[in-house]
Amino acid sequence: MVLAGCAVAASKNVASEALTPASTALATPDYWAEACKHLVKKDRVMKRLIPQFGDAALQTRGDAFTTLARSIVGQQISVKAAQTVWERFAALPRGMKPGNVLKLKIDDMRAAGLSARKVDYLVDLALHFEGGKLHVTDWAAMDDEAIIAELVAIRGIGRWTAEMFLIFYLMRPNVLPLDDVGLINGISQNYFSGDPVSRSDAREVAEAWKPWCSVATWYIWRSLDPLPVAY
Repeated sequence: MVLAGCAVAASKNVASEALTPASTALATPDYWAEACKHLVKKDRVMKRLIPQFGDAALQTRGDAFTTLARSIVGQQISVKAAQTVWERFAALPRGMKPGNVLKLKIDDMRAAGLSARKVDYLVDLALHFEGGKLHVTDWAAMDDEAIIAELVAIRGIGRWTAEMFLIFYLMRPNVLPLDDVGLINGISQNYFSGDPVSRSDAREVAEAWKPWCSVATWYIWRSLDPLPVAY
């Protein structure tokens, strides 16, 4: 996901790869260097943060179903716990495909560490993909809000999850996930000396980030947790 000052720290690459199945190739947005150049020029915090993380960047696995399934598994639990549950769940089907997930036994999914609610969400997600209810082939041409409206019709997917999908799967460059606690906390720490921050405050800060809010958000997350996460 860069430019002078944006050089990869080997330790961060290793950490990122630890979260990634060996068979899954990760891709990085081609706009990353341009975005970093803009942010370094326009924002004092970004000027300080971006050089700290070298070439580390936003990455996508390029699989829509997996991205959404991982986001559901990770809801309301820590990154470490989410990774553990995901690894157990992902070992159940022969491949992480909607049809294979629908063949799983509920008891096996629960034994992997999924709550009954998350099992329901994952089944509904698989049904939407398997039943052709999503305009997957049209997403590239659809605007962000249209995609969000389509995704929130799936059980367990709210605006935050849809915005994570826009960032991590479609790699949309200008998403500002104001429902994300990490973003709000990171803005508080980096721009307001830890004082409470309102959504209005966050929007005001993000004015300098446009049209690269996704990129700035990624660096704010990194300021709190240096380990890059790829859904």
